[in-house]
Amino acid sequence: MPYSAAINDEQVEVLITDVLEQYGYDFTGYSRASLKRRLLRLFGLDKQVSFAEFRYKIGNDSTYFKRFVEQITVNVTEMFRDPAFYKALREKVLPKLGTYPFIRIWLAGCSTGEEVYSMAIVLKELNLLHKSLIYATDINPTVLEKAAQGMFPLSQMKQYSENYIASGGTKDFSSYYSANYSLAKFDNELKTKMIFSTHNLVSDHSFNEFQLILCRNVLIYFDRDLQFKVLQLFDNSLENLGYLALGTKETTDFSPISKRYKRLETEKIWRKLSDENL
Repeated sequence: MPYSAAINDEQVEVLITDVLEQYGYDFTGYSRASLKRRLLRLFGLDKQVSFAEFRYKIGNDSTYFKRFVEQITVNVTEMFRDPAFYKALREKVLPKLGTYPFIRIWLAGCSTGEEVYSMAIVLKELNLLHKSLIYATDINPTVLEKAAQGMFPLSQMKQYSENYIASGGTKDFSSYYSANYSLAKFDNELKTKMIFSTHNLVSDHSFNEFQLILCRNVLIYFDRDLQFKVLQLFDNSLENLGYLALGTKETTDFSPISKRYKRLETEKIWRKLSDENL
């Protein structure tokens, strides 16, 4: 039987209900096309025999459930991805925040951490890391463990170095890590300003007040209602004149929060207006 026929739309709904009832993970607002594609991929990767067996394994094997969450929520990421975005952060956003006594940044959906370390490097180069704290959250505890280690494949460093230079970096990128067999291990100094924790954008609440929130290429996997709900969460978590950064295909337009935000000219970065400017 071809894998494309292995899971139908009704069975996708069954799995969503199972996972919500049993584990409290709420995938009801996820785009069905994206969800189905990822379920089929996992089904094929693990050579599952039938949907019934697949469902049983997800519901009864906690180790396999961990793998399920990992595969369903996986985000493709790299350091200094979209260099122009980081250039805008470096030149337009962070210098403004540099006037604050302390900078709290939330990186939501941080995946394996490439974006967190990119952010820490930019903060260090602007001499702001010492007075910043980066909260890096993800629904997936496995990727957070990986992110906290700060180790990435050495084979990626050439690409990451090119991204870094294109984003306005002027130092030797390799000065930020040491080679450890096939891995690049990033400096502990960068890690001292990071807090990694699980956070479910669907069901968890605001947990601090931030000056900058980044959530890039996560909302595209959600349906419109859930996108609006998450944007509201960000709005509740962002102080006036703070900045919200989204992915290239994401926007605050048409959402209930849009009137409170003004977009920076080039990148997908919005500034929250102060009350008197509304």
